[in-house]
Amino acid sequence: MILTTRVKSLSPSPTLAIPEKVGQLRSKGIDVINFAEGEPDFNTPDNIKLAGLKAILDNKTKYTPVAGVLELREAICKKLKSNNNLDYSPENIVVTTGAKQALLNSILALVQSDDEVIIPKPCWVSYTEQIKLASGNPVLIETKPENGFHLDLEIITETISKKTKMIILNSPNNPTGTVYTREELEELANLAVENNIYILSDEIYEKLLYDGAEHISIASFNNDVKELTIVVNGVSKSYAMTGWRLGYSAAAKEITQAMIKIQGHSTSNANSVAQMAALEALSGSQDSVIDMCDEFKKRREFVVGSLKSIEGIRCNSPTGAFYAFPNIESYFGKQYKNYTINTSFNMVEYLLDEAHVAVVQGSAFNAEGYIRICFAASMDELVEGMERVKNALSILE
Repeated sequence: MILTTRVKSLSPSPTLAIPEKVGQLRSKGIDVINFAEGEPDFNTPDNIKLAGLKAILDNKTKYTPVAGVLELREAICKKLKSNNNLDYSPENIVVTTGAKQALLNSILALVQSDDEVIIPKPCWVSYTEQIKLASGNPVLIETKPENGFHLDLEIITETISKKTKMIILNSPNNPTGTVYTREELEELANLAVENNIYILSDEIYEKLLYDGAEHISIASFNNDVKELTIVVNGVSKSYAMTGWRLGYSAAAKEITQAMIKIQGHSTSNANSVAQMAALEALSGSQDSVIDMCDEFKKRREFVVGSLKSIEGIRCNSPTGAFYAFPNIESYFGKQYKNYTINTSFNMVEYLLDEAHVAVVQGSAFNAEGYIRICFAASMDELVEGMERVKNALSILE
């Protein structure tokens, strides 16, 4: 079988591969604690589930417009106005099968052969692979832990070339939990406008904020940057709706029409029942979002505190999302039985096999020397899991 160069260039998603191994171990009766999946442990709120059930009973199970039902797109516009100070009409909105499809639609619409896309790293695993699918070239730039993994505008300026087509932003960030400030976003917006560079702004974790951090959409500064920005969001993280697969994008009409063409020849419309559930999520009570965020804050404090108590671990306290991203380089070169820790993936294998705790290697996020721990698990699991991690690290020599 001869596969395309496009497919051969892609790497499998590590954040999806690890849960598969967790399932295999659990099928053998092994008690594995999973901190690898970026998924809230909460159930979808009842009002949203009931909206989905009602959609089924009302026979809202047919095809919808590719871009999504009008009332949901109107609700998205209302949300963007009230939450993000962004003025869009339904013609600017595409409802997608998860935020991941909105990202891919955007990249396929704007990036082509030899175009360069700047991505601050650490970064989410699929950005680079989606750019490769579009025959573009991902250009990764460093952010520093001592600076809280914030943007370095000087490095970005130096990296821009004639081939630079797009910059990808993710705030709050996966995996670092960094929330970009107004000042650094304003500087980046000015830079993008000066150089006519598109901005793909992944805002899926926008409602999960701590310590007074403020989420700001870069498109809200002025019309010039808004015309260059594609805002991507969804309901998966904030409303515990990961399996409903419902995201959306907001962009200039010309870009939106291109994305509708792409989606029309791939998946067509997003799930019709999920669209009605998402309508309730955005339009109904937001109490569940507040409750989840409050609980995530408690869990964050416990996990980060636990990590900082372990000798050799360095870990920033995230101000958004639900991930801790500790540096584990001090354990490189250490051993236990047949295990030698030389990479973050070695550490992932060791913790899974020895401690029965699943995490994700930092190399998956283009950040060797780190692991990602998702604290969107129950406090009981976090207490047990962090104790297992601490014990497993203590026996490395």
